[in-house]
Amino acid sequence: MKKTVLTYVRLFIGLFICAVGMVMTINANLGLSPWDVFHQGIANIFNITIGKANILVGVFIVILDIIIGEKIGWGTLCNMIFIGLFIDLLMLNNIIPTFNGTLQSLIMMLIGLFILGFGCYLYIGAGLGAGPRDSLMVALTKKTHKSVRLIKSSIELGALIIGYILGGKVGVGTVIMAVGGGYFTQLAFRIMKFDVSKVEQRLISDDINFIKDKLLAAK
Repeated sequence: MKKTVLTYVRLFIGLFICAVGMVMTINANLGLSPWDVFHQGIANIFNITIGKANILVGVFIVILDIIIGEKIGWGTLCNMIFIGLFIDLLMLNNIIPTFNGTLQSLIMMLIGLFILGFGCYLYIGAGLGAGPRDSLMVALTKKTHKSVRLIKSSIELGALIIGYILGGKVGVGTVIMAVGGGYFTQLAFRIMKFDVSKVEQRLISDDINFIKDKLLAAK
């Protein structure tokens, strides 16, 4: 029980840190990340917050993940719901400042990318499943047998184009995040000596099967 509690504590700390990194990149005012351009476009259409748009898009992607056969974990659902809530908490209360100077904004964005990478290390390392968008990337990679880089780039390019059409903010920071986001995540993983390929993810189906086995054994 103690181990389970600590695992979920790590998960939620990681998700909160991810939200902090995302809000820092948004408040840098140099342009949004490809996915956040899409979230902002959705927010404009439905007149909701970016956090709620994040959740709405996450719900759709989780459903899509399930349809194409990708199994999800509790961490996937928590990622879908709580990162959006944490983003709203931080933005609506103006907890993270907004910078207008180019140099200050650039520094803030780069730090935000690194913090986001560290948050990913914490939440993925909890072993409870990847986020909806990462799960979609994995599922499409398996289905198409194409490279992860091609699939990830294609998904983000599609999200960027649709988000821009819907009114999302695109700037030089969008290019920086699209190109450099993976490098900062890799840097955070390397500093923490974290090999994501060695993480054993516990899926929702694993827990369902465990409960079934216990119920059958009790009969």
